[in-house]
Amino acid sequence: MTTKRDERKKAALDKQIDENLKRVYDEELDQDIPDRFLALLDKLREQE
Repeated sequence: MTTKRDERKKAALDKQIDENLKRVYDEELDQDIPDRFLALLDKLREQE
């Protein structure tokens, strides 16, 4: 049987997981595109 306390703990844990995933995702979005990837894109554009 799940108590209200258990539900609150699970909700808090779910919120913490969501916040951490969002933080990691946002940090990745802020990363620069690697030079090797940019060079590959340039080569692909030249072929068009």
